[in-house]
Amino acid sequence: MRKIKFLTIKKRAIVVGLLCVLAIGVFCGTYFPIKASATPKPVHTIVIDAGHGGIDGGAVGKVSGIDESHLNLEYAMELKSLCENFGIRVVMTRSDMNGLYSISAPNKKKSEMEKRRQIIESSGADLVVSLHMNSFPLPSARGAQVYYADGNESGKVLAERVGNALHQSIDYAKKTVKVGDYYVLNCTSKAGILVECGFLSNAEEENLLISEKYKENFCYSLLCGILNFYEM
Repeated sequence: MRKIKFLTIKKRAIVVGLLCVLAIGVFCGTYFPIKASATPKPVHTIVIDAGHGGIDGGAVGKVSGIDESHLNLEYAMELKSLCENFGIRVVMTRSDMNGLYSISAPNKKKSEMEKRRQIIESSGADLVVSLHMNSFPLPSARGAQVYYADGNESGKVLAERVGNALHQSIDYAKKTVKVGDYYVLNCTSKAGILVECGFLSNAEEENLLISEKYKENFCYSLLCGILNFYEM
């Protein structure tokens, strides 16, 4: 099995990284070597986009009734914490349950999408990761899926690295990535992916998605793919 390489940028990442490896290594299928750097160098910036928010709750859990927007934010904040522990600067499109749209906007969806574009374009980021939860009428549908914008070659490479990391450590996660026609990917030339973390319409997968341990494992796998994209 191919190993995914890690390199810490801050000294404090050593302890956090080792704890993550010990706790999650069984899910990733291998242990990742962690190397110390004497000089903190936050040389990378990413945008983490928690999908939906405000009046737009997105998909709803079949069993728990939890809104997608709530889970998106939880996963986004977990990924933010992990990335920062490895010396990556993070810009969030939203950090609470409020929507990004202007209250006075007649078309709130358009207003929200434009705000996301503004944040992404002004961030100085290398890449964008947008997090969502899926839903489908057929309750047996399950598994994480990674999308990238058509024609964005760096986005495709990022999607492949993240898709591979998820496939190695998360049950039912799709290794094959797909082109996705999503505004948050199409609005920028930056490397970007949209990750459907799983199906809230599948009762078994919903129970996993709302689990704290599963969230930690999933976001750590996302980090594996991101660091592998950076070749860190």
